[in-house]
Amino acid sequence: MANPTAAMLVIGDEILSGRTRDTNTGYLAERLTETGIALKEVRMVTDDHDAIMAAVRALSGAWDHVFTSGGIGPTHDDITADAIAAAFGVPIDVREDARALMAAHYEKNGIELNESRLRMARIPDGAVLIDNPVSIAPGFTLGNVHVMAGVPAVFQAMVQSVLATLQGGDPVISRTLRLDRAEGEIAGPLGEVAKRHPAVSIGSYPFIRQGRFGANLVFRATDTGLLNEAVAEFAAAFPDAAEI
Repeated sequence: MANPTAAMLVIGDEILSGRTRDTNTGYLAERLTETGIALKEVRMVTDDHDAIMAAVRALSGAWDHVFTSGGIGPTHDDITADAIAAAFGVPIDVREDARALMAAHYEKNGIELNESRLRMARIPDGAVLIDNPVSIAPGFTLGNVHVMAGVPAVFQAMVQSVLATLQGGDPVISRTLRLDRAEGEIAGPLGEVAKRHPAVSIGSYPFIRQGRFGANLVFRATDTGLLNEAVAEFAAAFPDAAEI
Protein backbone atom coordinates (compact mmCIF):
# COMPACT_ATOMS: atom_id res chain seq x y z
CA MET A 1 0.00 0.00 0.00
CA ALA A 2 1.31 3.45 -0.91
CA ASN A 3 2.34 5.82 1.85
CA PRO A 4 -0.05 8.66 2.79
CA THR A 5 0.52 11.95 0.98
CA ALA A 6 0.79 15.55 2.12
CA ALA A 7 1.09 19.13 0.95
CA MET A 8 2.54 22.21 2.63
CA LEU A 9 0.96 25.68 2.39
CA VAL A 10 3.21 28.53 3.51
CA ILE A 11 1.26 31.72 4.20
CA GLY A 12 2.61 35.25 4.53
CA ASP A 13 3.64 38.41 2.71
CA GLU A 14 6.93 38.40 4.62
CA ILE A 15 7.91 35.08 3.03
CA LEU A 16 7.02 36.15 -0.50
CA SER A 17 8.82 39.49 -0.11
CA GLY A 18 12.03 37.77 0.93
CA ARG A 19 12.17 39.52 4.31
CA THR A 20 11.73 36.19 6.12
CA ARG A 21 13.24 32.89 5.02
CA ASP A 22 11.01 29.83 5.08
CA THR A 23 12.63 27.10 7.17
CA ASN A 24 9.40 25.34 8.09
CA THR A 25 9.06 23.46 4.81
CA GLY A 26 12.44 21.78 5.16
CA TYR A 27 11.69 20.79 8.73
CA LEU A 28 8.29 19.37 7.81
CA ALA A 29 9.73 17.45 4.85
CA GLU A 30 12.28 15.74 7.09
CA ARG A 31 9.72 14.80 9.72
CA LEU A 32 7.24 13.50 7.15
CA THR A 33 9.93 11.36 5.52
CA GLU A 34 10.72 9.81 8.89
CA THR A 35 7.02 9.16 9.48
CA GLY A 36 6.38 7.59 6.08
CA ILE A 37 4.20 10.39 4.69
CA ALA A 38 5.15 11.63 1.21
CA LEU A 39 5.30 15.41 0.79
CA LYS A 40 4.01 15.93 -2.75
CA GLU A 41 3.42 19.66 -3.13
CA VAL A 42 4.42 22.99 -1.56
CA ARG A 43 2.68 26.30 -2.21
CA MET A 44 3.24 29.83 -0.94
CA VAL A 45 0.45 32.40 -0.82
CA THR A 46 0.14 35.99 0.30
CA ASP A 47 -1.92 37.19 3.26
CA ASP A 48 -5.08 37.25 1.19
CA HIS A 49 -8.32 35.61 2.35
CA ASP A 50 -9.44 34.34 -1.05
CA ALA A 51 -5.96 33.11 -2.02
CA ILE A 52 -5.62 31.11 1.20
CA MET A 53 -9.13 29.71 0.87
CA ALA A 54 -8.60 28.62 -2.75
CA ALA A 55 -5.23 27.01 -2.00
CA VAL A 56 -6.62 25.09 0.99
CA ARG A 57 -9.53 23.76 -1.04
CA ALA A 58 -7.26 22.64 -3.88
CA LEU A 59 -4.65 21.00 -1.68
CA SER A 60 -7.06 19.32 0.72
CA GLY A 61 -8.85 17.75 -2.23
CA ALA A 62 -5.64 16.48 -3.80
CA TRP A 63 -3.67 15.06 -0.86
CA ASP A 64 -4.27 13.11 2.34
CA HIS A 65 -2.94 15.85 4.62
CA VAL A 66 -2.30 19.58 4.33
CA PHE A 67 0.02 21.41 6.71
CA THR A 68 -0.10 25.20 6.87
CA SER A 69 2.25 27.67 8.53
CA GLY A 70 1.69 31.34 9.24
CA GLY A 71 -1.15 33.75 9.86
CA ILE A 72 -2.70 32.55 13.12
CA GLY A 73 -1.28 35.24 15.45
CA PRO A 74 -2.85 38.27 17.20
CA THR A 75 -2.46 40.95 14.51
CA HIS A 76 -4.88 42.23 11.87
CA ASP A 77 -3.10 40.40 9.04
CA ASP A 78 -3.42 37.01 10.75
CA ILE A 79 -6.37 35.82 8.68
CA THR A 80 -5.56 32.15 8.16
CA ALA A 81 -8.11 30.81 10.65
CA ASP A 82 -10.92 32.77 9.01
CA ALA A 83 -9.87 31.62 5.54
CA ILE A 84 -9.73 27.97 6.65
CA ALA A 85 -13.21 28.26 8.18
CA ALA A 86 -14.49 29.77 4.93
CA ALA A 87 -12.83 27.01 2.87
CA PHE A 88 -14.81 24.41 4.85
CA GLY A 89 -17.97 26.53 5.09
CA VAL A 90 -18.11 26.59 8.90
CA PRO A 91 -18.42 29.45 11.42
CA ILE A 92 -15.52 30.64 13.56
CA ASP A 93 -15.46 32.29 16.98
CA VAL A 94 -13.59 32.30 20.28
CA ARG A 95 -13.79 28.78 21.66
CA GLU A 96 -13.94 28.20 25.38
CA ASP A 97 -11.32 25.44 25.59
CA ALA A 98 -8.80 27.52 23.65
CA ARG A 99 -9.63 30.64 25.68
CA ALA A 100 -9.23 28.73 28.95
CA LEU A 101 -5.79 27.43 27.95
CA MET A 102 -4.61 30.91 27.10
CA ALA A 103 -6.19 32.55 30.14
CA ALA A 104 -4.44 30.17 32.52
CA HIS A 105 -1.11 30.62 30.75
CA TYR A 106 -1.24 34.41 30.69
CA GLU A 107 -2.44 34.66 34.28
CA LYS A 108 0.43 32.45 35.42
CA ASN A 109 2.90 34.70 33.62
CA GLY A 110 1.29 37.99 34.68
CA ILE A 111 0.22 38.90 31.14
CA GLU A 112 -3.10 40.39 30.17
CA LEU A 113 -5.32 38.32 27.88
CA ASN A 114 -6.38 41.31 25.82
CA GLU A 115 -8.59 41.44 22.74
CA SER A 116 -5.67 41.02 20.34
CA ARG A 117 -4.35 37.90 22.08
CA LEU A 118 -7.87 36.52 22.29
CA ARG A 119 -7.91 36.41 18.47
CA MET A 120 -5.68 33.35 18.78
CA ALA A 121 -8.52 31.51 20.56
CA ARG A 122 -10.81 31.86 17.53
CA ILE A 123 -11.28 28.31 16.24
CA PRO A 124 -13.52 27.06 13.40
CA ASP A 125 -16.45 24.88 14.40
CA GLY A 126 -15.58 21.19 14.40
CA ALA A 127 -11.81 21.68 14.60
CA VAL A 128 -9.53 19.74 16.94
CA LEU A 129 -6.93 21.78 18.83
CA ILE A 130 -3.22 21.25 18.16
CA ASP A 131 -1.10 21.42 21.31
CA ASN A 132 1.43 24.26 21.52
CA PRO A 133 3.87 23.62 24.38
CA VAL A 134 5.98 26.67 23.43
CA SER A 135 3.57 29.62 23.64
CA ILE A 136 0.25 27.86 24.48
CA ALA A 137 -1.94 29.48 21.74
CA PRO A 138 -3.19 26.39 19.89
CA GLY A 139 -3.24 25.48 16.26
CA PHE A 140 -6.07 23.34 14.96
CA THR A 141 -6.98 20.54 12.59
CA LEU A 142 -10.08 20.85 10.45
CA GLY A 143 -10.80 17.96 8.11
CA ASN A 144 -7.40 16.98 6.72
CA VAL A 145 -5.87 20.45 7.18
CA HIS A 146 -3.45 21.06 10.06
CA VAL A 147 -3.15 24.79 10.78
CA MET A 148 -0.02 25.93 12.61
CA ALA A 149 1.94 29.05 13.51
CA GLY A 150 4.73 30.37 11.33
CA VAL A 151 7.30 30.97 14.09
CA PRO A 152 9.72 28.06 13.55
CA ALA A 153 10.00 26.96 17.19
CA VAL A 154 6.21 26.93 17.56
CA PHE A 155 5.68 25.32 14.16
CA GLN A 156 8.10 22.52 14.99
CA ALA A 157 6.41 21.82 18.32
CA MET A 158 3.00 21.74 16.65
CA VAL A 159 4.25 19.39 13.92
CA GLN A 160 5.41 16.97 16.58
CA SER A 161 1.99 17.19 18.24
CA VAL A 162 0.20 16.46 14.96
CA LEU A 163 2.46 13.66 13.75
CA ALA A 164 1.91 11.78 17.00
CA THR A 165 -1.75 11.44 15.99
CA LEU A 166 -1.26 10.39 12.34
CA GLN A 167 -0.85 6.98 10.76
CA GLY A 168 2.22 6.98 8.57
CA GLY A 169 3.61 4.43 6.16
CA ASP A 170 7.03 2.90 5.69
CA PRO A 171 9.88 5.36 6.34
CA VAL A 172 11.75 6.41 3.22
CA ILE A 173 15.42 5.38 3.18
CA SER A 174 17.98 7.17 1.04
CA ARG A 175 21.51 6.62 -0.24
CA THR A 176 23.60 9.19 -2.09
CA LEU A 177 26.35 8.67 -4.65
CA ARG A 178 28.67 11.44 -5.78
CA LEU A 179 30.30 11.49 -9.22
CA ASP A 180 32.72 14.05 -10.59
CA ARG A 181 31.12 13.74 -14.02
CA ALA A 182 28.76 15.95 -15.97
CA GLU A 183 25.12 14.84 -16.01
CA GLY A 184 25.32 14.30 -19.76
CA GLU A 185 27.75 11.42 -19.20
CA ILE A 186 25.56 9.56 -16.74
CA ALA A 187 22.03 10.43 -17.87
CA GLY A 188 21.59 7.42 -20.19
CA PRO A 189 22.71 4.67 -17.79
CA LEU A 190 20.94 6.39 -14.90
CA GLY A 191 17.69 6.44 -16.86
CA GLU A 192 18.02 2.72 -17.58
CA VAL A 193 18.51 1.96 -13.88
CA ALA A 194 15.44 4.06 -13.07
CA LYS A 195 13.36 2.09 -15.61
CA ARG A 196 14.42 -1.24 -14.16
CA HIS A 197 13.73 -0.11 -10.59
CA PRO A 198 10.38 1.74 -10.62
CA ALA A 199 10.00 1.43 -6.84
CA VAL A 200 13.15 3.50 -6.32
CA SER A 201 13.05 7.26 -6.74
CA ILE A 202 16.31 8.54 -8.24
CA GLY A 203 17.19 12.22 -8.37
CA SER A 204 20.24 13.87 -9.93
CA TYR A 205 21.51 17.11 -8.40
CA PRO A 206 24.33 18.71 -10.41
CA PHE A 207 27.06 20.94 -8.99
CA ILE A 208 30.22 22.75 -10.05
CA ARG A 209 33.19 22.60 -7.70
CA GLN A 210 36.61 24.04 -8.50
CA GLY A 211 35.54 24.41 -12.11
CA ARG A 212 34.53 20.75 -12.50
CA PHE A 213 31.05 19.41 -13.13
CA GLY A 214 29.62 16.71 -10.93
CA ALA A 215 26.36 15.33 -9.59
CA ASN A 216 24.96 13.91 -6.41
CA LEU A 217 22.58 11.03 -7.14
CA VAL A 218 20.00 10.39 -4.44
CA PHE A 219 18.30 6.98 -4.39
CA ARG A 220 15.16 6.80 -2.23
CA ALA A 221 12.81 3.90 -1.44
CA THR A 222 10.85 2.29 1.36
CA ASP A 223 12.35 -1.15 0.65
CA THR A 224 16.01 -1.47 1.65
CA GLY A 225 16.62 -4.45 -0.62
CA LEU A 226 15.29 -2.73 -3.74
CA LEU A 227 17.19 0.43 -2.85
CA ASN A 228 20.47 -1.43 -2.51
CA GLU A 229 19.93 -3.28 -5.80
CA ALA A 230 19.48 -0.01 -7.71
CA VAL A 231 22.52 1.58 -6.09
CA ALA A 232 24.68 -1.48 -6.75
CA GLU A 233 23.61 -1.64 -10.40
CA PHE A 234 24.50 1.99 -11.03
CA ALA A 235 27.77 1.74 -9.06
CA ALA A 236 28.82 -1.25 -11.18
CA ALA A 237 28.58 0.93 -14.28
CA PHE A 238 30.41 3.84 -12.63
CA PRO A 239 32.99 2.47 -10.16
CA ASP A 240 34.26 6.00 -9.52
CA ALA A 241 30.97 6.84 -7.77
CA ALA A 242 31.55 7.54 -4.08
CA GLU A 243 28.86 7.14 -1.46
CA ILE A 244 28.39 10.16 0.77
